[in-house]
Amino acid sequence: MMLMSPKKLWFGAVAFSVAMLAFTLVSPSVFSQSKDDNERNSDRYIQLFQYVFKFVQDNYVDAVDPKVLYEGAMQGMLDSLKDPYTTYIDSESLLGTSLKDTTTGAFGGVGLSISKPLDSTPEKPAWVEVASPIEDTPGWKAGVQPGDLIITIDGQDTADITMEDVLAKLRGPVGTNVTITLRRGKNLEFPVTLTRALIEVPTVKYTMMDNGIGYLRIIEFTPATPERVQEALDSFKKAGYSKLIIDLRNDPGGLITSVVDVADKFIDSGVIVSTRSRLTYQNQQFMASKAKTTFDTSIPIVVLINKGSASAAEILSGALKDDRLAYLVGETSYGKGSVQQVIDLLNDDAMKMTMARYYTPSDANIDKLGIPPDREVLFPALSDAEEKALTELLATTKIADWVAVAGESALSKADSFAQELSKAYPVQQRVLKRLITQEYYRTRISPLYDLAYDVQLKAAVDILLREDVPALLTTTKTVRELQETVKAGIAGQDAEKLAASGVDPSTLVPQP
Repeated sequence: MMLMSPKKLWFGAVAFSVAMLAFTLVSPSVFSQSKDDNERNSDRYIQLFQYVFKFVQDNYVDAVDPKVLYEGAMQGMLDSLKDPYTTYIDSESLLGTSLKDTTTGAFGGVGLSISKPLDSTPEKPAWVEVASPIEDTPGWKAGVQPGDLIITIDGQDTADITMEDVLAKLRGPVGTNVTITLRRGKNLEFPVTLTRALIEVPTVKYTMMDNGIGYLRIIEFTPATPERVQEALDSFKKAGYSKLIIDLRNDPGGLITSVVDVADKFIDSGVIVSTRSRLTYQNQQFMASKAKTTFDTSIPIVVLINKGSASAAEILSGALKDDRLAYLVGETSYGKGSVQQVIDLLNDDAMKMTMARYYTPSDANIDKLGIPPDREVLFPALSDAEEKALTELLATTKIADWVAVAGESALSKADSFAQELSKAYPVQQRVLKRLITQEYYRTRISPLYDLAYDVQLKAAVDILLREDVPALLTTTKTVRELQETVKAGIAGQDAEKLAASGVDPSTLVPQP
């Protein structure tokens, strides 16, 4: 390989710089006095980009396809916004195909809603994070949880590849396998082999529980969701329900129009959600209509949320909370308070861009903050020793082998097998039994809920049965009030630190 001499490199750099300077000086649009500074800068950078685009095409050592430069520039420009929800979509890419598949509702995959940081560092690798598994898909049946990190896919480290590469590896023909390595918590790391299945956009599941409780699980907000929710409410009414649980855990969101229609069944007046942008035409208020309200507000509601509840799920939980129609139980939600729009471009490609932020009825935006529950209920955490023992267990096939032999009697024998496993692998028997149950239902239709394991759902049931929910609602705070309380608490802590330091606040000079 022949390297260019430093002298030639220097002359080349000077020539390029002079050419760039000459180009900007002769361009009349750059310094047009009729435009403000921002517009002049925009014109200047557009002209510079055009020059570099042409210079690379004409002078790069190899011939360059202009489409490659265009796509690279588009991707880089949108990535520079540091917004994980704003991205370029090549029509021929897997992400572009994904949008089409979502419209038709059929593709081969594993059923995981995922995100991936743009930047990767040795201290914080850009591994794939699971936002939520889609119910009844291979990922969900395998027990993948919100917050799990996918650190490898078929042996490939996910920190070193793009989101498009991740999607390409996870999706594929129905019936084929893909092996992922999950990291859960600080130390728990184990492989999971998933068999790709036909993934259809799920929406609603429901059933009657004991003691007159209707259980409504909204999996995702699609155009069909409002109709399915109404079917559930009609079914509960026919069964004589007197209490309602709305389970929004692991609901990644969906269409804003869908969640507004669902919320309108419960809220009879006022704002459901509003969107705001720096562009006036993007500002909207979605109002409730009494004519569309079908729910009997005398029936107490508990809403379940967790860190997998995002976007439209947060709109519904925020609206019901701000109107004091529902008591929230679980964990702080994901915190996606922005609205995206897909804009078609001229080459059959597109870009998805954040256009506005949404606000709850109490005028709170929850982006990157989430909605805290009225009552926090967390799953018991594993100790470091338990994580290590569980990692060792999951590296074996002991549970799968036992379930295969036990067959239909596996559930009735699960307690005794969990107790036996705990001797060799000292982990909470509740967790071990859950793993056994998940393995059993891997090839069967699973029940809608599991009160023996699900401490959050059990807490919701106990609240409805043993406490006065309407009285609890009179003491809850709106989302905006909660945010102001947190801000006041932080300010109070800062004041205490300042007082402890012995500095007189009156001597401090305000910073511009």
